[in-house]
Amino acid sequence: MKQLSMIRKNILLSGVMFLLTMVFCLSGNVEARNLSLNSKGADVVMVQQCLKDIGYNIKKVSGVYDNSTKRAVLAFQRDHKIKISGIVDDKTMEAIKNAPKSNHNSTDNTVKTKEKPAITARTPKPVKKTAVPESQPFVDRHKVPAIIKTAKNLIGVPYVSGGTTPKGFDCSGYLQYIFEKNGLTIPRTADVQYKLGKNYKLTALEAGDLVFFQTDASHTVTHCGLYIGNGQFIHASSSKGVRIDRLADDYWKKAFFAAKHIIK
Repeated sequence: MKQLSMIRKNILLSGVMFLLTMVFCLSGNVEARNLSLNSKGADVVMVQQCLKDIGYNIKKVSGVYDNSTKRAVLAFQRDHKIKISGIVDDKTMEAIKNAPKSNHNSTDNTVKTKEKPAITARTPKPVKKTAVPESQPFVDRHKVPAIIKTAKNLIGVPYVSGGTTPKGFDCSGYLQYIFEKNGLTIPRTADVQYKLGKNYKLTALEAGDLVFFQTDASHTVTHCGLYIGNGQFIHASSSKGVRIDRLADDYWKKAFFAAKHIIK
């Protein structure tokens, strides 16, 4: 009888603990687990679906926090002025849940009838591409903000040797892509890109100029990036993909090779 009484007490205690857990979860008092690359589970599914509904590019609602999800989170954090980390913390999660859904996939007929057929049927004009001469600055100053915006939109894209698309970039393929998206054609490889613009001191660089590095014993250019101001540059790093680094960091300070002024 005594043993039976103890079993009943344990069952009752387990039930109480279960109910308390449910109350805390439903009230939101349990601290959320941060989601980052390779996280899995229902929370990831919810984040992916919400971002997709909002209008961000999620390739697949899989429940796995992949590079596609990270890029969407980075873009969301940038657009909503949240610390850009690529990690879904409590603040980011709350913002994602409360963000309004995008209308770009809407099937509402009343919305469609308000659109002018002449506008929706119009084919966008292709961007006129300009061949870039060597040694002379070639980028109009007013284009710089758009070029930097394009570059930052790709933060988190992985490094791929020989890569030239948002599926993966190498350093020079990344620069070629962001300039091409803004109507400018530049050479493919870092050593030829190095011939663009005028030699400049680091202290005289403007946002939109190019920086070059020597990362091995070859005594020539092996890496390149886009200067974005305040001592920072954005580039496709071989270890962490597209990211922003500081020129004053020990590694990049030692590897620095040249600065080229391309803004006119």
